[in-house]
Amino acid sequence: MRTIQIGQKRNWRPNALATLAVAAGLVLAGTAGAGQAPAYTAPRTADGRPDLNGFWQAMNEAHWDLEGHVAAPGPLMEAGAAFVIPPGLGVVEDGPIPYQAWAAAKKQEHFKNWLALDPEVKCFLPGVPRIMYMPYPTQFIQSQQIIMMVSQYAGALRTIYMDNHMESPADTWMGWSNGHWDGETLVIETTGFVGVDTLNRIDTRWLDRAGNFFTEALRVVERITRIGPDHLHYEATIDDPKVYTRPWKISMPLYRRLEDNMQILELRCVEFVEDLMYGRSLTEANPLNSEREGVR
Repeated sequence: MRTIQIGQKRNWRPNALATLAVAAGLVLAGTAGAGQAPAYTAPRTADGRPDLNGFWQAMNEAHWDLEGHVAAPGPLMEAGAAFVIPPGLGVVEDGPIPYQAWAAAKKQEHFKNWLALDPEVKCFLPGVPRIMYMPYPTQFIQSQQIIMMVSQYAGALRTIYMDNHMESPADTWMGWSNGHWDGETLVIETTGFVGVDTLNRIDTRWLDRAGNFFTEALRVVERITRIGPDHLHYEATIDDPKVYTRPWKISMPLYRRLEDNMQILELRCVEFVEDLMYGRSLTEANPLNSEREGVR
């Protein structure tokens, strides 16, 4: 076997790879324009706006925790590995969520009592921006006057008013959304959230399963831009002076669901959690629920 000593020349063209690399670099520089990717031009609706119609879904771990986190056991030992918390890189920009001291302590209390305190467990509407990164598809239905967003989770519905802006007439779980276009970007401002529900022992609203939360003072400004045939760029600036020391931002892509027969299916989760919400007396009084109990 012939060995090559240090300093010995190999029998090949030493500049071949370098030549190819330079050529590739010139091609990329010519097509990208000073390192910038070519701008994507979204298809337009009848009124000339970027077309956001379709079914979109986040594909990340923000549903479990907006901040970066390691894998962890789930809330029920009996579930084993089926419901572990997956690790995630996080979607919060510029460091950790800027909690006030009392709020940071409350967030930790939430995390330790996830099953008892998270409104999602009892099928309450998730609010904004949580609805946008839950592991369920959301359909965007766009017109000139309004844009509707329909989530598969609990049939949660958002209506974004594009030409009839007003303050929230009443506080609701999903808030009141006014929208406008900033060039290619849909900008949505949402306020008017229900903060306290004493009947169901909910004193704050949650942003994820880790216990990150807000109050009725929340103001969310979302920006949604179509950046490709099957991708949206989503970001939300979150401001609640009762809870945080400053506004902060999350960002992520949303992906188009491409199934030919894609549709929003019915997920009425209330009927699965009536015992948690109302106690077993309701289940025993409702024949349908009693029958379902027998099946289980």
